[in-house]
Amino acid sequence: MILITDELRARLLANGAADTETDHVPVAKLFDPTGAATWLLTELDADGDTLFGLCDLGFGFPELGSVSLAELESVKGRLGLGIERDLYFKARFALSVYTEAARIAGHITEAERLLRQAAEALSIQHSELPPDAAGPARR
Repeated sequence: MILITDELRARLLANGAADTETDHVPVAKLFDPTGAATWLLTELDADGDTLFGLCDLGFGFPELGSVSLAELESVKGRLGLGIERDLYFKARFALSVYTEAARIAGHITEAERLLRQAAEALSIQHSELPPDAAGPARR
């Protein structure tokens, strides 16, 4: 299976080349068909190999980070199966919402209730702090 099509590659590269830090919507979801590993990817570096997104290796601690496309393509898991792309994945929220939902659930989730809960928590979290509430810098 082709993990990253030309269309997905173009979108990931565009996100990776953005001048400002943006909370992108995930472009692709990859997964291990025989295990718990899942990746929600938002960006691809200009090197054509370094992907960025929410990475969940199935240990209960999903985190934002980078992963090598070449390494994902070379993985042969149980039964000789490689990493696959979820052909039906359609992101409905920004990466920060999936990250917060994964923090709550302990794994990447597409559960509507958890995603909405995470979206609400993030909007409340952002609205509680005034723009310059950081206070003086600590020494």
